[in-house]
Parts: sequence; C-alpha cells; structure tokens
Amino acid sequence: MSDNNNSYVVVLGNEKGGTGKSTAAMHVITSLLRQGYSVGSIDVDARQGTLSRYVENRRLRAEANPEEHLPLPEHYPVFRSEKPVVQEAQAEDEANLKLAIEKLKFCDYIVIDTPGSDMYLSRLAHSYADTLITPLNDSFIDLDMLARLNPETLEIVRPSTYSEMVWEQKKNRAIRDRRPIDWIVLRNRLSSVNSRNKEEMRKALENLSKRIGFRLVAGFGERVIFRELFLNGITLLDLREARIAMSLSHVAARQELNQLLELIQIPKQKKKVA
Repeated sequence: MSDNNNSYVVVLGNEKGGTGKSTAAMHVITSLLRQGYSVGSIDVDARQGTLSRYVENRRLRAEANPEEHLPLPEHYPVFRSEKPVVQEAQAEDEANLKLAIEKLKFCDYIVIDTPGSDMYLSRLAHSYADTLITPLNDSFIDLDMLARLNPETLEIVRPSTYSEMVWEQKKNRAIRDRRPIDWIVLRNRLSSVNSRNKEEMRKALENLSKRIGFRLVAGFGERVIFRELFLNGITLLDLREARIAMSLSHVAARQELNQLLELIQIPKQKKKVA
C-alpha cells in the first residue's frame, strides 16, 4: 500500500498507437470505481482524446439511463503546449500536468492515458507512475518498440528508445520521491490459436522482461465487442447494470479481464472519501 497522503497513480503508456491503451485504462478505472474507490482520470493524449471520448460517452449514457448507476471518474484532459520555445512549452506542460494531479489529490487512484508517440508531456506522465501498464499487440512489429532483435536468432540486441525512456523515468521517480515504478507489459490482441509466432513472441518477451525489468501479463484477445462498448461508454464490468445479454464473446472477454485485473495486482488503498 502506498502512502495514504498520495493518490496511487496508474499510467497506460507506450509510443505506438492502436494497442488498446484507452480500452485498458477505462476498464482499470471502472474496476476501481466498482470497488468503491474514488478515481480520477487524466488524458494527456487530449488532442486525439480517446479516453476523454470514452468518459464522455459514459457520462451521456449515465445521464440518459440513471437507473443503470454507472460510476464515473473525475476526468481532466491535458493538452500539449503550443508555445514555440521548447523550454517554455515544457514548463507549461509540467505545470498543466501538476495542476491536474493536484485537482485530483482527493482521489484514491489516478489513471493517466498517454499518447502513442514520444513527447515531453508523455515522458513526464510516465515519471509519476506507481504502476506503468504498456499494452503491446502480439507481433514483432510492436515488439520493436521495446527491443531490437537479431532477425536470425531472435536474441535481444539492445533495448529500444522506449525501454530506455522508461528506465530514465524510473530514475527520475526515485530521485523525486524515492518510490519505484512497477512496470507491466500487457500482451494484447492475443490469438486463440497457438502458433510458432505466438510462442516466439512469448519467449522473446520473457527474456526481455528479465533483462529490463517488467512483469509480463496476458491481456485481451482481438474482439469486436470493445468497439461496441466504447460507443456506449460502458465496459465489460457494466453489462449487468446496462441490461446487455451476455454472449459467449462477452463471457470469454470477462474471463480475460478478471484474470488481467488479478495479475496486474494494483495495491489496495485506504479510502480517502467515504
């Protein structure tokens, strides 16, 4: 358990889009809300705004269907500075992110969604993580974000720029408040069929996890249902309240989610708000 004077911060991050960061973020948020915790959410990918739109879709549904009792986070988008001078832009980014975190200091948890690109605001958000979750599509194209591999032997040649950035933010976090970052790599869009590629991905990631220090967790399969849930602002944890009949796809996805949440092991907080 972390210091109760601080909110526990969960960051969803990598430097590639389309890996399911916002979907994972919304499910983590809803899981914590349904456990009775107060949750704040910050979207530092505010220009694209996938998490912000997800939260807004949820708010609209909650207003239209109050009998469903959909819990909502306190949400803040943070836009990247447009100042032309780099130092001034970085100072504004830092001030805006700190302000959002300060506004949410009453929350037990803060969940931050980051953009699929390298920018100062994203790097700064990573440095506040207690838990960092990096969703990764189950392909060697996406694995390149974490490490460079020998194409013949699939041995690790060196960590990638993203892995090096995470290592740097771990050091920044330790310097700032002497707290570690629990880094989790989430294998997303897993095929239900065993294949040589899938097995080689698993071996490569397990070797890499020992070298650069992350925990490896299986995430979601490739399912159309997540697109439908986004449009309605709901998650797999809301199906009963939303009076949606459970299909076999729903059941399988719920099982994946429950396993995922158990493996992530976000520490329990003492609740600040009764």
